[in-house]
Amino acid sequence: MIVVGAGPVGLCAALALRAHRVPVVLLEADPADRQRTGSRALYVHGKSLALLESISRGLGAELAARGVLWNVRRTLYRGRQVYAREFPPHDPARGLPPFTSLRQSETERILLHACESAGVEVRWNHPVTEIVAHSAGVTVATADGTTWSGSHVVGADGARSTVRKCTGSTLDGSAAEGFHVVVDIADAPDLERVMHYEHPAAGGRSVLLVPYAGGFQVDVQSRAGDAPEGFAAPEEVCRWLPALIGPTPSERITAISVYRFLQLIADDFTDPHHRVLLVGEAAHLFPPFGARGMNSGFADAQAAAEAIAVGRGAPVANAEAVTRFATARRAAAQVNSAAAGAALRHLRPPSTAARLRRGAAARLAPVVPRFGEWLEHAPYGPRAVVRH
Repeated sequence: MIVVGAGPVGLCAALALRAHRVPVVLLEADPADRQRTGSRALYVHGKSLALLESISRGLGAELAARGVLWNVRRTLYRGRQVYAREFPPHDPARGLPPFTSLRQSETERILLHACESAGVEVRWNHPVTEIVAHSAGVTVATADGTTWSGSHVVGADGARSTVRKCTGSTLDGSAAEGFHVVVDIADAPDLERVMHYEHPAAGGRSVLLVPYAGGFQVDVQSRAGDAPEGFAAPEEVCRWLPALIGPTPSERITAISVYRFLQLIADDFTDPHHRVLLVGEAAHLFPPFGARGMNSGFADAQAAAEAIAVGRGAPVANAEAVTRFATARRAAAQVNSAAAGAALRHLRPPSTAARLRRGAAARLAPVVPRFGEWLEHAPYGPRAVVRH
């Protein structure tokens, strides 16, 4: 079995296949000593922790132990608090926590160690250049001229997926106007997740503060007229950041990145021969609010491994199992994309009426708590639940 891409979703797919006792070769274009910048996908849902625990005993617990749980959620509107909730500390004796927060590079390190312990053969510096699928299996070529053969390929090679391009599948959807700037700060974080709507010290831009193990993330929404090359330039970030979080020596800033709201889904999650299965960002791209990307990718990976295990050695059963995988996971992606769209419309109200509704909720929140709860949950989409 061949998995392409050693990000968190590809590593999860390899582990899930090994849980079914399927031999796995994992091909990764980057070198083994690659450096990941920024915190990236830092929020691991409780369902994902349970999924990882089910395919590799102790894995979910280790991720939970390495990350942090914030015990306060706070929401402000134009500098005034409209929602706050404190949660009791999690007792590990009660099982896995509802989530954990840590940098993607740390998640990958833990998953890679689990893969190596499970017998996954990892080949670094092996960018895939071509994939040929046929009724009996698939052949993969890498840049050094090596070819690899297997019954299936799991494509977990990200947004620019070579695997997806080789299947002929395309990403369809939309890209919203505007962008967000994410600044990573190295520090012992306050364990509070804070959402500021129209932050007065940010010129009315909305700001999200999210802690993770060893630091915290400052996510600032652009406004009309902002340009990434200006607003996200290091010297400009050093100018506006202290007004949001206090004095911040430049050496504490570990990364600055820019992202846009993309809602893209592959038109098919498999190939005509049902030998290639797309997972994670090779199959779909969502905005980061709601933490749908990596977490739904984990569910994709587990589902792909189950489909492959069911269909191995039986062409008809394989076609049925892979078709079920592709149909179910594409439907899940559509649900997640719709939820992300709802979150986007809340964060960037498309009309004056929508902006007035958000402001009215903020004014009423002190006397009608459900309006504060709505302002707290709305940026993550309906129910803030990832479709697994």
